[in-house]
Amino acid sequence: MRFLLGVIVGILLVFCGVFAYIRFGSLPVATSDAPFPMERQLTHAALDSRIASAMIKTPPIPADQATFAAAVPIYRQQCASCHGVPGKDSDFAKGMYPRAPQLFEKHHNGVVGVSDDEPGETQWKVANGIRLTGMPAYKSVLSDTQIWQVSLLLANADKLPAETLQSLAMPQATQP
Repeated sequence: MRFLLGVIVGILLVFCGVFAYIRFGSLPVATSDAPFPMERQLTHAALDSRIASAMIKTPPIPADQATFAAAVPIYRQQCASCHGVPGKDSDFAKGMYPRAPQLFEKHHNGVVGVSDDEPGETQWKVANGIRLTGMPAYKSVLSDTQIWQVSLLLANADKLPAETLQSLAMPQATQP
């Protein structure tokens, strides 16, 4: 009986400690705060598992020049302010936590943006958004075709034709 009471009291103390930690402002919530212990590992494990079980494996449209050309104005209007364009990173991303990935910049192992992700993974993220990151869900803003167009553009960011890269990087006011 004493053992059971000890277990119950122990659980209550842990619960009260976590509640106090959160309630009295110790939890890191500002974008400039240091990450919560194991925050990255926990959030990525949950996100990766969800995407792996729900993503569409085969894109319904081809990854060709017509798809990329159709994706350029969508990307510029909906994505570039946070994710940048070729040759120009986003200023917004610097103040975000986690920082919005710059999708035309090389990062670890020389990979450009998310070109090492399957197109279905990017499509899932664009369609559904990602909680607590600033990444909104676009499934009520863009059509499925538009979401796939942008996803395929990003999946091929490391091998896009020069004309597509130029049109992405072109200042907004001078675009046709």
